[in-house]
Amino acid sequence: MEFTPEQQSAYLKATAICSRSETCTYNVQEKLKLWGLNEADSLLVIGLLKEEKYIDDERFARAFVKDKFRFNHWGKQKIEYMLRAKKIDQEILALAFDEIEDEGYADELLKLLEYKANTIKSKDKFDKRNKLMRFAMGRGFESGKIYAALKELGI
Repeated sequence: MEFTPEQQSAYLKATAICSRSETCTYNVQEKLKLWGLNEADSLLVIGLLKEEKYIDDERFARAFVKDKFRFNHWGKQKIEYMLRAKKIDQEILALAFDEIEDEGYADELLKLLEYKANTIKSKDKFDKRNKLMRFAMGRGFESGKIYAALKELGI
C-alpha cells in the first residue's frame, strides 16, 4: 500500500505509540485527528495498523480490565463506563470481563472495604455503613455485592 508522506508520517507516529503500550482504535483516531489527518486518511492508517496487529480492541480491553481491577481497585461498573467512553463494542466488553474471577472480585471488594472501614471516622454504625457504601459505589462496585460485603464485615 502506497501512502502519501502525510499518511506515512502519521502511520509511523501511530506505530510508535502502539508499540509502547496497548491502545484502542478510538485513542488512535483521536491522535490522528490531532495530527491533522482527515477521516479518509485516518481510516487507511487505522486499517493497516489493525492488519499488522498494532491495534486490537479486544486485547486492549482485556489488558485495561485486568490493570484497572488489579492496580486501581475499580469495580466492573466503572471499568465498563470507561471502556464505553473509548467506544469498545459490547461483545468485546463481555469477553474482557472474563479476566476478573467472581471470587477474586468479591475478595478485592471485601479487602477494600475492610481497609477503608479502619480509616474513616463516623458518629455511628449507620453513618459508617453509608460512607463505605458511597466509597465502594464510587469505585464502581455493584450495590448487591457491596451489601453482601458489608454484611460479611458486620457493618
